[in-house]
Amino acid sequence: MYRRNIKHILIPLAVGLALVIGYNLFLKPALPPQTMQLAETVESAAPPPAPPRNRSIESESKSVRVLDQSVVPPTPHEALLEAIRDEIEKHNLSLAETKLKELPPAVLSDASTTPFVATLWNNLGLQQERLNGTQVSVKAFKRAADLDDSNPVILMNLAHAYWEQRDRGLNAEFLMKLMKVAPEEPFPHVAMADLLQEQDDLQEAAKHLEQAADRARQDPGLQSYLAAVTTKVRRTQSVESHMTARSSTHFVVKFDGEEDQSTWISVLEILEEAYREIGQKFGHFPSKPILVVLHAKDSFQGATGSPAWADGLYDPTRGRIQIPSQGATTDRKWLTSVLRHEYVHALLHDRLGASSGALPTWLNEGLAMQLAGDAWPELDQAMSGDIKVIPLTYLEGSWGALPASTSAVAYFEANSATRYLIERWGMARVDELLNALQAKSTIAAALQNKLFVSYEQFHRQWLESFERSRS
Repeated sequence: MYRRNIKHILIPLAVGLALVIGYNLFLKPALPPQTMQLAETVESAAPPPAPPRNRSIESESKSVRVLDQSVVPPTPHEALLEAIRDEIEKHNLSLAETKLKELPPAVLSDASTTPFVATLWNNLGLQQERLNGTQVSVKAFKRAADLDDSNPVILMNLAHAYWEQRDRGLNAEFLMKLMKVAPEEPFPHVAMADLLQEQDDLQEAAKHLEQAADRARQDPGLQSYLAAVTTKVRRTQSVESHMTARSSTHFVVKFDGEEDQSTWISVLEILEEAYREIGQKFGHFPSKPILVVLHAKDSFQGATGSPAWADGLYDPTRGRIQIPSQGATTDRKWLTSVLRHEYVHALLHDRLGASSGALPTWLNEGLAMQLAGDAWPELDQAMSGDIKVIPLTYLEGSWGALPASTSAVAYFEANSATRYLIERWGMARVDELLNALQAKSTIAAALQNKLFVSYEQFHRQWLESFERSRS
């Protein structure tokens, strides 16, 4: 989310009516006494943590992923296949992959051995995924599917890898085949709904979500999740059905009310510039056009469910940047700031795919501020005195229910901590951190494994650096 309307909050912050209590320099794993009261406030204000975007779906669709490779079919190459199987079981994955690639054509053309070779590729992919994530395993799953495209386990594993990587292989043709091979699985319908949302076909997306819910009868949690998403999509369809759409090479802009050519031209110009500049800085460009919705002043909060202090948001469920049109025609500086900020959120979601839920909110917002070049001098000025620090661990989840005064501190900390992260380790190492999160590491594990610093050490070092910069 993006917040800009904060001046009414900064004055009370500046004079110390809210959070001016002291500055805790050293953070311990247990919350120190001076941060406990505010931490409890944040925890009680935040809504119950939502499940990761694909957690329930994964548990439903990935219940059987490993194929039986214990019995090698009778063949003149039986010893070779046994050797490859044994290397996979011993986790000698590089050697197993090399041997699979070097199999004689006679093995691959034999109908009695081809399914077993596909099984070996599938199980190799699972081991690769466990160690290094789906960015490595997707090739093995694709090879397995090429050899046996009627095996539902193999196709489901490939679909999962595609989903994680936002791979264009997860297209309508592939999903239709998967629905035929695995007719009782909810996941293909969820993925199809996601694809249709990106194509702005909300009516068909809602139908597939309903079919997914119908196939998830044994999972009340998944049923509830799919019902909520379906309701959200239906509401979006109702709000946007009368809107006008205009597009550029990389964006589609929808807006409410009478057509205002100057507004949508300005929006597309700002976004195309952000596409080039931020993409080069971040080293990533979106895989598909991004949809931007301009809401009328009175409909923004109701249509998006955003908090009152938000000036814009990126909704990953519906794949949209959403901002109010108020100010869009009169304040280009505001419009540029909001669009660039939300574009970074969309870019991060595209970069991390289905694992974007693993990105802590403080890092998500911090990267948006840093990469977009956000300048909030009034926020820095208001926070120049002693403040009561919110531990970053309390800023990992949703900020939607935070009080306005607390949200100002949250943005300040997110920006400061992320700036320290980039200045201390560089964007290349931050990208490694994102790779770890994409592979489903926690932020604590990612910091330890990629930057060789514990979460507590990072927090303490950031606070020390911040204190030095103010002295």
